[in-house]
Amino acid sequence: MRQIQSKLPEVGTTIFTVMSKLASQFDAINLSQGFPNFEANPRLIDLVTQGMKKGYNQYAPMPGLLSLREVIAEKTNSLYGSTYHPDTEVTVTSGATQAIFTIISAFIHPGDEVIIFKPAYDSYEPSIELFGGTIVPVQLSAPEFTVNWKEVASKITSRTKMVIINSPHNPSGSIWSKDDMLQLEKLLKNTNIILLSDEVYEHIIFDGQQHQSAALFPGLAERAFITASFGKTFHTTGWKMGYCIASKALMEEFRKVHQFNVFCSNHPMQYALAEYLKTPAHYLSLPDFYQEKRDLFLSLIKESRFNFAPASGTYFQLLDYSTITDEGDVAFAERLTKDYKIASIPVSVFNLNQQDDNVLRFCFAKTEDTLKRAAEILCQI
Repeated sequence: MRQIQSKLPEVGTTIFTVMSKLASQFDAINLSQGFPNFEANPRLIDLVTQGMKKGYNQYAPMPGLLSLREVIAEKTNSLYGSTYHPDTEVTVTSGATQAIFTIISAFIHPGDEVIIFKPAYDSYEPSIELFGGTIVPVQLSAPEFTVNWKEVASKITSRTKMVIINSPHNPSGSIWSKDDMLQLEKLLKNTNIILLSDEVYEHIIFDGQQHQSAALFPGLAERAFITASFGKTFHTTGWKMGYCIASKALMEEFRKVHQFNVFCSNHPMQYALAEYLKTPAHYLSLPDFYQEKRDLFLSLIKESRFNFAPASGTYFQLLDYSTITDEGDVAFAERLTKDYKIASIPVSVFNLNQQDDNVLRFCFAKTEDTLKRAAEILCQI
């Protein structure tokens, strides 16, 4: 066999897999990978079983079960004053990451430029590279992770095909303001640039702040794909269920690829989600639910040597350890896992040129007992 020529020669194992494996190896509390360690609502579990018993066990329609797409459109239009049509502008996907990959594969050609904001979720870049796109990074400024809009404007060229944004933002826990979205809308006006708005944490936002969805801004909505995650919203990350919404013209191109990528997503789960979403409290209660966990975690570590500003959204909290050690964040994260039995994520791996700001990301989507045990460890460091 001739030597294999990798399409992703620089890509290794994701940091999430690395740190979770290390946590398992050293029997550490795993606050690294972003998954809840508590169960979903039993009602949702029962609805999946009900879907199976009712015979929703063969292929679902390619774009998703119509009853689910209808309630997704109703939810989105109610929250953001939009007019998405369930037939032509909503597609159910096997998680938000599949939606993101499909969007990129449907539109990015060799030589196209894609602007991303670092630190960035680690699926964006390899997906762009696979289709010959050129990554144009913009580094967000720690510790607030603000956008330099003059820099963004300077990086838009005739080859810019797409801009990818993420708010609420993983890994920083920051959110984009209305002014940020208006700045972006102004920059993209009179262009053919596609916007990919990763909004998987749309319902996890704190302190009375409002999520600024791309759907709220007509100049963005007309060119935007918005991706969302049922796994993040309903504590079922292992189900890999999500969706995306976009204008009819954009969605037609998306579905051309989607039908050959996965064709359709899990049928009984779609039945369950269609019923479950009919009760808005199931997602509208999430800000209070997760803010209580955030506040508990931060109150428990307020006497520690870590510094922090409370996360504005997501279920991740950054902790600054610069007063504890001058170690790089990767080395410190590994040492915490091995020596102190608590696993986190080093943020430098998501930054431009692995910029190290001496912060680690901790997931607080955990039971109260887990958060108390984790805080006890952090206060000893």
